[in-house]
Amino acid sequence: MPSLKALKIRIGSVKSTQKITKAMKMVAAAKLRRAQEAAEAGRPYADELTKVMARLASGVTVGPESPKLLAGTGKDTNQLLVVATSERGLAGAFNSNIVRAAVRKARELEAQGKQVKFYLIGKKGRAVINRLFPGKIVHQVDQTHIKTVSFDDALEVATDIMHRFEAGEFDVARLYFARFQSALVQIPTETQIIPVEIPAAANDKAPESGGPVAAFEYEPDEEEILSALLPRNIAVQLFRAFQENAASEQGSRMTAMDNATRNAGDMIKKLTIQYNRSRQAAITTELVEIISGAEALKG
Repeated sequence: MPSLKALKIRIGSVKSTQKITKAMKMVAAAKLRRAQEAAEAGRPYADELTKVMARLASGVTVGPESPKLLAGTGKDTNQLLVVATSERGLAGAFNSNIVRAAVRKARELEAQGKQVKFYLIGKKGRAVINRLFPGKIVHQVDQTHIKTVSFDDALEVATDIMHRFEAGEFDVARLYFARFQSALVQIPTETQIIPVEIPAAANDKAPESGGPVAAFEYEPDEEEILSALLPRNIAVQLFRAFQENAASEQGSRMTAMDNATRNAGDMIKKLTIQYNRSRQAAITTELVEIISGAEALKG
């Protein structure tokens, strides 16, 4: 049975922790609103860019002369998994869910005889991936100095990945991040960014009317426009992942800190009950000893 002093110290410690988790929850809630607005505002642009590229690609015959970002290298032996996590912890299962999805895919690819490498954005996935796949991390992007990730930051990462692709370091690149749905739900998402995946014949029908899409004339030709858009699309997809991750991280952290605050409250109640019972037992014991002593003196 812990002493009264030990229980009192523990109650004070849990109360201090509760104050911290409550403050972190409030900070995350404030950041979440801005991050959610940014993520939702960026989705239409990324989606429309994908549709435009699909229309352009539908008029291009993929062959040896096509841009490598579209045609690929002709093989898929070397796979690069770009894993985007956060720089900070205390965000519930946000980081672990992203890493778990990437690890699951890596094992699946290795079972197929593929070579897997990891390109990490954020430091929270490094420990697990380095333990499960030692020596397979080719690069890690440190964003601890960045308060709010901008498109230029995404463009810098995209440029580095494209240079590695042109140097023949990999054949296929897949991006892993968490798509924000709500403060309670963040969906681990995988998307192939190199070579760019074009939705199959999704553009032959207009989604709203069900009718054919109007014909487009492009100036210059489709291949030239596509060559210019392909690198930008990779940067846009990375920027979208950063925005989705920012909202998902704050949503997950807010939920985790709310749960931690409530759990701390429950623990304080239990410890307080235990403290009061111990205190009452100690008082009762002292009274019994006093009465017993008085009776002994009388006798």
